Amino acid sequence: MSASESSAETRVAQHYATEKLDERLFAAFATVGKSKSAITLDDLAAVDEFHIGGREATEAIAAQMNLRPGMKLLDIGCGIGGSARYFSSAHGCEVTGIDLTAEYVRTARVLSEVVGMTGQVQFQTGNALDLPFEAASFDGAYMFHVGMNLADKTQLFREVHRMLRPGAVYAIYDVMRSGDGEFPFPVPWASTQSESFVAPVAEYREGLAHEGFQFVAERERREFAIEFFERMRKRTEQQGPHPLGVQIVMGTLAMAKIGNLVEALKRGVIAPVELLVRC
Repeated sequence: MSASESSAETRVAQHYATEKLDERLFAAFATVGKSKSAITLDDLAAVDEFHIGGREATEAIAAQMNLRPGMKLLDIGCGIGGSARYFSSAHGCEVTGIDLTAEYVRTARVLSEVVGMTGQVQFQTGNALDLPFEAASFDGAYMFHVGMNLADKTQLFREVHRMLRPGAVYAIYDVMRSGDGEFPFPVPWASTQSESFVAPVAEYREGLAHEGFQFVAERERREFAIEFFERMRKRTEQQGPHPLGVQIVMGTLAMAKIGNLVEALKRGVIAPVELLVRC
């Protein structure tokens, strides 16, 4: 890893840095009358998938992956494990998650134990540009809102391709540049420009093709994203801020981050995009 890559990795890690996340989550559940032992997988869905669209977006990706029980999936940038637990519980997949943020990985393990899924999913700390697994270990891979923190997307795609068996599917759901103009910070994936590497879909296509992936599907989801955040806004107006909100994971600047994101979405500067490719 070059010095510049190491520096960028440090900045990204600092952006996501947090402490005692599991304790804060359990405290928030307590405020709505849920003890730790009573928390279910569906309860966690409100907070453990913090990409645009949450569980709804995860289901949309899963529906396109031709999943089957027993498939070994790699979750790149797994966060606190929400998507991994969904793929395992809903589709019977064996999921391994990797994330740069050690506290996210620790919390993912704790939450999986709470809902009785310790044996079905596993998590470890690691770098997506240098994946710590044997080649051809997985039947599929996915990443949700990860590429925006990685400048060298070709290296990312090279590593993912190395991990996958022939015919395996790789699903990407990232925020990508869709128009001219800049956007303010902070945003959910970056506190400043220095850790943000949003790229146009053409850069993804080029990098994926270079590594030998075959394209299956592509879909821009800008309108879906705007409508999703509008639903969130109306719900907050009607019911007030919910204790189980994104602020638990994103911190005190959560609303500012989302506000800047929504503003950029509405101006057409960025948009979430689904890409599905195959080895």
